[in-house]
Amino acid sequence: MPGGVAVTRPFRFGVQRLEYGDPREIAAFARRAEELGYDELFSYDHIGAEDPFAPLLVAAGATEALRVGPLVLNNELHHPVLIARTAATVDRMSGGRLVLGLGAGYTQSEHDAIDVPLRPPGERVDRLAESVVVIRSLLDEGAVTFSGAHHHVALDDLGTPPTQPHVPLLIGGHGRRMVELAARHADIFQFTGLTHGDGGALQPGGFDIAAVDERARWLTTTAGGRDTDIERSALVQFAAVGDDAPDTSELAARFGLDAATIEASPFVLTGRAPRIVGKLERLRERIGVSHVVIRDPEGFAPIVDALRGR
Repeated sequence: MPGGVAVTRPFRFGVQRLEYGDPREIAAFARRAEELGYDELFSYDHIGAEDPFAPLLVAAGATEALRVGPLVLNNELHHPVLIARTAATVDRMSGGRLVLGLGAGYTQSEHDAIDVPLRPPGERVDRLAESVVVIRSLLDEGAVTFSGAHHHVALDDLGTPPTQPHVPLLIGGHGRRMVELAARHADIFQFTGLTHGDGGALQPGGFDIAAVDERARWLTTTAGGRDTDIERSALVQFAAVGDDAPDTSELAARFGLDAATIEASPFVLTGRAPRIVGKLERLRERIGVSHVVIRDPEGFAPIVDALRGR
């Protein structure tokens, strides 16, 4: 298989919700997601939206086992010590159910709005790499001594107990350095299929399965002996299940791609349930993806019912 792994993991599913205004709706949504078999509920981190952590405590409090986390934090907007402090607190208050998603940031307009410079991509990845080391040490040991190009931290006590069990780190991205960073440190690597245009605008520049194959190989090569410890995830950008789901030619026009690319891509799942089930099984064999994140929990429920834990 082009970029698969030796160990086949059972399927798990998460849902990313983009609106977190009403706590009663959050609680009801979280309970329903858990009932449908989803393993995780994710928020996101953007200026102009709700805090990425606070609503997740509402969701965790309304459920029994649902894991929660930001997908993903913009590292440029947070100091790693403060990320670790908040993560440790949320993990403890949720009963050990935090998944900590970390990213390098990308949106120029958000940074302009709060007068925080958006550094060049390479520098953002450098800073994220340093942050990951600091955060991991603080979460696992409660202390860190670190000196790098961007961060200098000497902290004997985070002020909150080390998290037990280990808080999983999720790192997603498309660029080679992000993949290799995840290979060295992440518990979950997420393929997103997204590239960035002017001002950080998201584009489907990585939807081609050949590009995903390449990133799967980078992950395997860099991870070495860690490869079997890394769960591979896909953030699905479009999902529709049923007879009325749009066909690949319609979606190809929508995304500005050809139908063959849409047909093979892990980021677009459309059609009747058996078709999508078969596609996910083939993608797991090909690139090792067993963790799937969508945004319509009700619509995607037949796939979760068919594949979760298998």
